[in-house]
Amino acid sequence: MNQAEIFKEISGQRRSIRAYLSKPIPKQIIDEVFTISSRAPSNCNIQPWLVHIASGKVLENLRDILPKNFSSGDITFDFPYDGKYEGVYRERQFASAKAVYDSIGVTREDKEERQKQFMRNFTFFDAPHVAFFFLPEPFGLREAADLGMFSQTVMLNLTALGLGSCPQTALSFHADCIRETLGIDKSNKLLFGLSFGYPDEESPVNTCRTERADLDDLVTYHE
Repeated sequence: MNQAEIFKEISGQRRSIRAYLSKPIPKQIIDEVFTISSRAPSNCNIQPWLVHIASGKVLENLRDILPKNFSSGDITFDFPYDGKYEGVYRERQFASAKAVYDSIGVTREDKEERQKQFMRNFTFFDAPHVAFFFLPEPFGLREAADLGMFSQTVMLNLTALGLGSCPQTALSFHADCIRETLGIDKSNKLLFGLSFGYPDEESPVNTCRTERADLDDLVTYHE
């Protein structure tokens, strides 16, 4: 298999994993993933990303705190969360949510179970690790795009190693709590989190595959 075929295979296998084994990943492997991923591009090579990884007791502490904070309405954002999906984008959102809930047999009408599944965001889907991606002040939209390229490289690296991940903007709902728990300066702004670990291949939710738009809907050629 040549490099192009290998990359196609890895890219096609990447998906959001929503159930994990408790088995931790050796630190040497995590270090390797983030070292390789640091080759991701950024504007003027400024590399505007800071990553804090929680595992073990620290992670268990967050797993206990975050659901309580969300339920009590104790929510803080560093970046606005006010985007609205309309038209085809709303259709894609609904289709993706349906695919996830269908995989575990939850109907649209079962609001209690849907909420229960949503709350699993704040326990990191039982993952043994979570990475929090921060932007230092005063970085904004352009640098967030750089961080996105970096995090995608991280996810592809994890996939290549047979590991799984799930990017979660829901974790940005608790920016102050996460900073306080991890001892992070307020000048570092939380964009999102990434739960990762060994996928639980026996879990029905990990059979979910969301659709992708046709190429003609995404790319226009001009000659």
